[in-house]
Amino acid sequence: MLIIAALAISNAMHVQLRPPGSTSCLVRGGKFDVPLDPAQAGLAATIAGVATHRSMPVRAVAIAYAAAMQESHLQNLPYGDRDSVGVFQQRPSAGWGSRRQLLNPVYASTRFFAALAAVPGYLRLPIYRAAQAVQHSADGRAYIQYAPQGVAMADGFSGQRPHAVWCWYSAPVRGRARLTAAEAELRRTFGRLAIRHVNDPLAAVTVRRPATGWAVAAWLVSHADSFNLRRVTYQGYQWTADHGRKGWVALPRSARQTAARRGVTFG
Repeated sequence: MLIIAALAISNAMHVQLRPPGSTSCLVRGGKFDVPLDPAQAGLAATIAGVATHRSMPVRAVAIAYAAAMQESHLQNLPYGDRDSVGVFQQRPSAGWGSRRQLLNPVYASTRFFAALAAVPGYLRLPIYRAAQAVQHSADGRAYIQYAPQGVAMADGFSGQRPHAVWCWYSAPVRGRARLTAAEAELRRTFGRLAIRHVNDPLAAVTVRRPATGWAVAAWLVSHADSFNLRRVTYQGYQWTADHGRKGWVALPRSARQTAARRGVTFG
């Protein structure tokens, strides 16, 4: 009975249960958790990062997630209906941009949020109606099914819910951390960030708001495999690639003050 109930809940929330040892990510929500694969989590973190850069509210991120889950299941697809491509299945022929631009998640997210911000009173609309006002889909009500998941994910990836996003990878990290590449991509996503090298190989991001710090941290853990990152630390919590399945672990009291001064550190 318990297994049947778990599967029913999983299907209702449009997520898939994964084997314990597989590569995966998790968003800890207030009412339910959302499992994602790292590619989906990386896109979700990028969407939230672009929203942070544009000073878009958390509800805008939830709307973007509902649209992305319906259109592409949160994947950067190189194909789609007619000439639609990318995570939002935007069409070059409809004026969204070139195919190459739309396959860039930062560009695609920027265009989505620009269109959403132009919708009068979008924050007062139901999520599915706000998404439809941007996407002009054949069936706008299809976005309804992803609204709860979008809200849960938005709280985590936007940093409103601290240490709520983490990933674990089946293969061990090999090679040096690619700090320069990670820093460049962070800035492309979040805009101007104050990033400095603390020591080798460790970098630190200074942020003004805790929520921004947790959004950056979520981006880092969901891209850790791409940049050979072994650990991310923020506000007295640390994620490590070796023990990623445990999520964010509280640091010893003696180390918390130093960690707090450094901001979001990674390497």
